[in-house]
Amino acid sequence: MDKLHDATADEHLSKENSNKAEHQAIDDGEAITGDVEVLPEEEAMNVERLQDELAKQIAKAEEYYNRLLRLQADFDNYRKRTAKEKEEFIKYAAASLCEELLPVLDNFQLALAAKEQDPSKVVEGITMIIRQLQDILHKEGLTPVTSVGEQFDPTRHEAIMQEITDQYPENTVTAELRQGYYLKDKLLRPALVKVAKPGN
Repeated sequence: MDKLHDATADEHLSKENSNKAEHQAIDDGEAITGDVEVLPEEEAMNVERLQDELAKQIAKAEEYYNRLLRLQADFDNYRKRTAKEKEEFIKYAAASLCEELLPVLDNFQLALAAKEQDPSKVVEGITMIIRQLQDILHKEGLTPVTSVGEQFDPTRHEAIMQEITDQYPENTVTAELRQGYYLKDKLLRPALVKVAKPGN
């Protein structure tokens, strides 16, 4: 009887140990499958994909760099060209004006050559030359400052004399001693004027 009981107990223990072993094996299996190992082929594919992406980015960066170099070269060429054009413009800015003034110079020389023949022709010639010169300068934007009969204006007149008179209101320009001029909207030089001062 004791032997039978011992055999049953041993069989029960054997089953428990077997079940424990199975559970342990299952747990170990779960632990193994929980940490998924990356296969060498997948790792190689990932590396290859990253290398391709890196190569694309490097190519793009080189393209941008080359484009930047071209833009810098273009800008340098543009800067040099505009500097040269500006230098040329400054150098020959007066060329067209000088060309227009040459006929005036020619007429002065003709007037001087005619002085021995008829002095009145010289006066007539000089009057014509002055008109011709005024036309040329007016075309360039030169206009005279108006003065006589106007109120003295220090922004365009320079008073160098005073005239005691009752014919003009005080501070009125009575005479112009040197013509003043504007070049377009800029005062080139003020007019030198005489200004009225009331008598005592």
